[in-house]
Amino acid sequence: MIKQLAKNATKRGKNLKQQLLENRRVWISFSVVAACLISLRLMGLLQFGEWEALDQFFRLRPPQVVDQRILIVGIQEADIQRIGSWPIPDRNMAELIDKIRSLQPRAIGLDIYRDLPVPPGHTEWLETAQTTPNLVGIEQLSNNNSPGVEGPPLLKQQGRVGFNNVIVDPDGKVRRNLLYWHINDKPRISFALKLALSYLKAEKIQPHSANNKNRYLQLGEAVFHRFQPNDGSYVMADAGGYQILANFQGPAGSFRTVSMAQMLSGEVPPEWVRDRIVLIGSTAESLKDFFLTPYSTGLFIGGPKPISGIELQANFISQILNAAQGKTVLFQVWPEWLEISWILFWTWLGTILIWRSPSVKLSLIYLILAIFILFIISYLAFLAGWWLPFIPPMLGLVASAIAITALVAHLKEEFKRSKEFLQNLIDAIPDPIFVKDKQHRWIVLNQAYCRFIGYPLAKLLEKSDFDVFSNHEANIFWHQDELVFQSGNATENEEEFTNSQGITHHIATKRSLHKDPAGNIFLIGVIRDITERKHLEENLKRTAAELVRSNTELRLSEDRLRYLAYHDTLTGLPNRKLFHERLSQSIDWAHQNHQLVALLFLDLDGFKLINDTKGHDTGDLLLQTVGERLKRCLRSSDTVSRLGGDEFTVILPGIPSLPDIAKVADKILTTINQPFILQGHKIRISTSIGISVYPLNGENIETLIKNADAAMYSAKQLGKNNYTFS
Repeated sequence: MIKQLAKNATKRGKNLKQQLLENRRVWISFSVVAACLISLRLMGLLQFGEWEALDQFFRLRPPQVVDQRILIVGIQEADIQRIGSWPIPDRNMAELIDKIRSLQPRAIGLDIYRDLPVPPGHTEWLETAQTTPNLVGIEQLSNNNSPGVEGPPLLKQQGRVGFNNVIVDPDGKVRRNLLYWHINDKPRISFALKLALSYLKAEKIQPHSANNKNRYLQLGEAVFHRFQPNDGSYVMADAGGYQILANFQGPAGSFRTVSMAQMLSGEVPPEWVRDRIVLIGSTAESLKDFFLTPYSTGLFIGGPKPISGIELQANFISQILNAAQGKTVLFQVWPEWLEISWILFWTWLGTILIWRSPSVKLSLIYLILAIFILFIISYLAFLAGWWLPFIPPMLGLVASAIAITALVAHLKEEFKRSKEFLQNLIDAIPDPIFVKDKQHRWIVLNQAYCRFIGYPLAKLLEKSDFDVFSNHEANIFWHQDELVFQSGNATENEEEFTNSQGITHHIATKRSLHKDPAGNIFLIGVIRDITERKHLEENLKRTAAELVRSNTELRLSEDRLRYLAYHDTLTGLPNRKLFHERLSQSIDWAHQNHQLVALLFLDLDGFKLINDTKGHDTGDLLLQTVGERLKRCLRSSDTVSRLGGDEFTVILPGIPSLPDIAKVADKILTTINQPFILQGHKIRISTSIGISVYPLNGENIETLIKNADAAMYSAKQLGKNNYTFS
C-alpha cells in the first residue's frame, strides 16, 4: 500500500514537473505581470484608481434612508443678505440658538467660528452660550497649512468645543473621518464625535477602550479601528491622529436642511428638532465652505458637486451614530499579504482564461465575465463593509490577458513555422507519419498517411481519431497518445487500423514527443503496415496448432493401441502380456525386499453351461461382472488379469504370510458365490483357485504359473468352489 502511494506521488510529481516545464513561458508572463502590478500597488501609483473605484461603489449604492436624528440649519445667501453682514452678529446668533433650544434638541452644534466678539449683542451671546449646556462650538487645530482658529472662549472653558479639521486626499476628496488629535499629550475631540457622544449619552452608550492591545475606541458593539498608513489602497498616507474610513450618507442634500429664516420664523416642525442633533453652519456659496466627497464626481455628473462643511460634519456624525447603534458596520480592509494574494489570484485567472481558451472570441467573453465577477464581488464586499482591492486585480486580469495573448500569437507563429518544417520533412518519408498537438488533433500528415487512411489531407487536419475511426479504435489510439504525453517516453505498439474502404490493417506505431524552439509539444507517430507479417504469424500459429492437435491424436492413438495391446477387450482387465510384465515386476521387487508374492489361478465352475444355456451375451456380461467384483475385493496394488475364456489370475505382491493369502482366497470365493443379476436372470457361479507362492513354489514366472495351474486343477478335483496351495 505504502509502495503504491509512493509510486503515485512520484508519478504526480513527475507530471507536475513536466507541466511546469511545458508552461514555463506562461509562468514567466504571469510572474512579470504580477510583479509589476504589485510593485505599482506598493509604490502607490494605483491608489488614485482605487479611490475612484471606491467612489463609484458609493455612487452605485442604493439611496440611504434620511437620517432624521440630524437637522441642518443652513445660513444661506438670503440669510446673509437679510441680516446684512458676515459674520452673523452675536445678537442674531443668540436669537437663533435660543429659538432652537426652545424646541428641546438633544445637542446643538455650531459650525461657525466665534473666537472673537461680533457686535452688536455680545452680552446676549455670552448669556445664551452660558445657558445652553448642550451647545458645542468649533475650533480649528493648527497644522502646516494653517495657524488654526480658537473656539468660543466661554465654550472652550467648559469643554464644549470640538475641532473641525478635515483630512483631504491628494485628489481633493474627503474619505476619512478624524476623531481625535493629541496636542501636548492631551486628546482633542472632533466636533462630530463630541456631538455624537452627547447624543449617545442619552442612549446610555458611553465610549471606552476596546479589549485589544491597540485599545481602539468602542461605542456599543462597534470598534473603531484606527486608520493605518497602508490601509486599503493608501500607501504611506498621513495617519496622524485617530482616523477612520468615512462612510457617507449620500450626495449633497442627503440631510434635512432648513434656512436660518425658516427656523426663526417658526416654519420648522418641532418634531424635526426635539431630541435631535441640530447643526448650524453656512451653506452659502459665497463663503466657500465646501468639500468634495465620493459623491461629488462621476461619469454621469456634469461637474463637481461639493457638499457644505456643515453637511460633511453631518455625515461624520451619522456614521458614528449608525455604528454605535448597530445600524451599519464600519469599513474594514484586508492585511497587505491578503491583498497581494488577491491580486495574484486574479492575475493568474486572467492568464489561465486566455491560455486555455480555444478562441480569441471566447477569450474576450471570459475576460469580460471575469471582470464583471470581480466587480460584483468587490461591490458586495463594499456593501458588507469591506474595502477590497479592485483596480490592481482588474489590471492583473487585463494585463495578463494581453501578455498571454501576445505569447499565444508568438507561439502560433512559431507553431506555424514548425508545422511547415515538419510537413516538408515528413513528405519525403515513405512510411505513414502523423503529428498531433496536445489536444490529440492531427496538425501535420504526410501523403503516405493520407493514402494509407484513404482521406485527403484537408479532411483530416485539425480533426481527431474520433472523427474518422470507430470508437473502439479511436479510444485505443487516444490512450496510447496520452500515455506518451503524460510520461514523455517513446513507445511502440501494435494496433488495428481501419481505412476509409473498411479494410482493417495491422500496424506497428512508434510514438515520441518533440518540442520546437517556442516550446510547443508535438507527438509524432510513425506507422509500419504489418498486416502481411500478422497473416504469416496467424498461419504459423494455425499450423502449429494443427501439429499440436495431430501429435495429441497420435499420442491418444498410441495410448489406445498400447491399452488394447495390454488389456482384455471384453473385461478391460490386463491381458496375458501385461500379466506377465506385472508378475515379473512383482518377483523382482519381492526378491530385492525379501517378500512373498502369491499367484492365484481362477477358473469359473460351470461357466460353459451358462454360456450355452443363457447365450454368449450373458456369458460375456458375466465375465465382465466377475472382473469388476474381483477388482473391488482386492487391494489397489493387486493385479487382476484375464488370460482367456473363464480363466482369471490374481497377483498379490508383498503378501505377509500364507494365512493372509488364504484369507484373500476365501474373500474371492465369497465374492464370486454372491448371486449375479444379469438381464433379469439370477445366476449363481463359483470358482476354483490354485495358489503358488514366490519363492516357496518357484522363483521364476514359468514355474509359478505351472504350479498355480496345477493347484487349480487339484481344487477342481476336490469338488470345486475351493482353493488349494501348490
